[in-house]
Amino acid sequence: MWADGVPNLLIGLREGLEGGLVVSILLAALRRTGAKTSSAPIWLGVLAAGLLAISFGAVLTFSRAELSTTAQEAFGGTLSLIAVCLVTVMVFWMRRTARGLSGELSAKVNDAVQIGAGALALTAFLAVGREGLETALFLWTTVQAAGETTAPLIGAALGIAIAALLCWLIFRSAIRINLGVFFSRTAVLLVVIAAGVLAYGLGDLQDAGVLPGRTWLAFDLTATIPPDAWWVTIIRGVTNLAPNMTWLQVVAYLTFLAVVLTFFFRQASAPAPEKPAAEQPRAERATPRLAKRWIAVAAAVAVPLLAAGVFALAIPSSQAAAQQVTITGTACAPDFAPVKAGPQEFTVVNKSGRSGEIYLIRPTDGGVLGEIEGIGPGTQRTMPVNLAAGEYAWRCQMSGAPDQLSATVAATGSGGVAPAAVVPVSEQDLAGPVRQYQDYVAPQLSTLATQVDALRGTLSAGDPNGAKADWLQAQLTWERVGAAYGSFGDLADAIDGLPNGLPGGVADENFTGLRRIEYGLWHDQSPATLAPIADKLAQDVATLREKLPTVTADPADLPLRAHEILEDSLRDKLSGDASQGADAGYQETLADVDGTRVVLDELAPLLDARRPQLVATAKAQLDTLEQALKATTAGPLTAPLAQRQRVDAAIGQALETLSNIPSLLEIRQG
Repeated sequence: MWADGVPNLLIGLREGLEGGLVVSILLAALRRTGAKTSSAPIWLGVLAAGLLAISFGAVLTFSRAELSTTAQEAFGGTLSLIAVCLVTVMVFWMRRTARGLSGELSAKVNDAVQIGAGALALTAFLAVGREGLETALFLWTTVQAAGETTAPLIGAALGIAIAALLCWLIFRSAIRINLGVFFSRTAVLLVVIAAGVLAYGLGDLQDAGVLPGRTWLAFDLTATIPPDAWWVTIIRGVTNLAPNMTWLQVVAYLTFLAVVLTFFFRQASAPAPEKPAAEQPRAERATPRLAKRWIAVAAAVAVPLLAAGVFALAIPSSQAAAQQVTITGTACAPDFAPVKAGPQEFTVVNKSGRSGEIYLIRPTDGGVLGEIEGIGPGTQRTMPVNLAAGEYAWRCQMSGAPDQLSATVAATGSGGVAPAAVVPVSEQDLAGPVRQYQDYVAPQLSTLATQVDALRGTLSAGDPNGAKADWLQAQLTWERVGAAYGSFGDLADAIDGLPNGLPGGVADENFTGLRRIEYGLWHDQSPATLAPIADKLAQDVATLREKLPTVTADPADLPLRAHEILEDSLRDKLSGDASQGADAGYQETLADVDGTRVVLDELAPLLDARRPQLVATAKAQLDTLEQALKATTAGPLTAPLAQRQRVDAAIGQALETLSNIPSLLEIRQG
């Protein structure tokens, strides 16, 4: 995003102006010497310093690309901290020495002219080289923090270009700038940017496991802040702050700002006096041989370039060739290029300004081979995948925009394996299973109505023990319906709601249905007290039977039921939270197993086509769970520890398998 270029424009302008002023001072000092020495050596030194900075940035980028994801985070985080330290030192150094810089450099030029062109080139190289290395490192870290390359680099180039123009005008005496005011005011903005880079770098180190506290979030606003809002984009781009930050990041950010700005504003405004040339340290006036000076200059140009080449040759290429895939506001992965079959790692960069989901698909049938969910604007995510020879494409589903497909690209070669593709499911595909589910639920609710009538009869007869037995049968039938976790909305709460969250608790008038009757029966409330509650229960069941065709018609709900029925059992039944006195959690979970089997059978044809053996594995695990539940006649609140552990282990294993079903049968458009 364009906002990501703002910090780098400021960095390019300030650092470019610093470096440009150094060059201007060198040229002016050379003119004042009165010697007829050419300015070409100065420009050669400047060129060498520029090549050093560019090569340094290239080596950093190449080195990071060859590391694993964890190593990349540790590498980037460490360099971010180094960059913050260098920039902070530079801010204070420039404020202290800006006015004395001219005299210091002039003295060096006077000495260099006495030696020769090589010394003059080396003086320019050393004077500009430090600025270039600082600029390269800080720009690199801000690019990493932004999560994209184009906008930050354009911003930096624009800032450097403006700085070059200003320096030329200053040199020609066309304009005058109060450099002290300029550097003081831009320093404050630079400190703010550095604080954001510091927080980002610490986050990288936490992600890499170098620093603790990755899960200790100070705040997480991702669910409430619209990521596409223009003001969010500006704040994120300028400050490098994220909608979710750890306590370490927040404390470091605020502490850095408070400490650095306090010292900066307290620093004496008077600059240090310039040193006369005669007082320069002896080392600065040393006169090495001319040949050695030229060799040093040549080495300054050649060594960074050779270093980049050594990295390219010495560091083996990673087995999974990384490829960047860009999502823009108008196109889906326009840079998707042909690849060789085998392990791949795609870095998806979202420059669309919207959040959304990205899918790597098989164009022939739309099968999904990999997906990235919830990628925000201005962020990037990595997707590893092993591709066999064939054709592939990307599908981009961004919020508020039509779905887009990339061009189809071929993977060639003999490496790789065919990944398991998930063929998208449509509402029409799930229409048949939904009808089967309705056909199953209808007679279950009819049985429930009969059992509730029996419960009303035993309560009217004043038979609490008979009412307990009738209540249990009605409760188990409700569990077999497979919707006890709330897919029936308010009616589910009326029939089987819990008192949790109600103002009056178990005494609240809105606590009704089967659980309310359970509470009364096991807390010695009279049958006459519970009879009106049973009457209302019968009315609610009758209402649900009438509304059944509409309340269960959403096809997207059915794949969720395969997992959530037992998930509800684990959360409420096996923990004892749902029990109101009967301690019938194991019997209720057995009924939930029956309901899960029904949903699994209805979805089996769709699952077998996408993940063979999943249904068979799940059924075997349900058998194990059923055996563990039947091994005890007690409930989860009173069963021996060994029996509870067997049940917990069996349901955990079954849930791990069943949890794959919602994603396998997720409805995807297009």
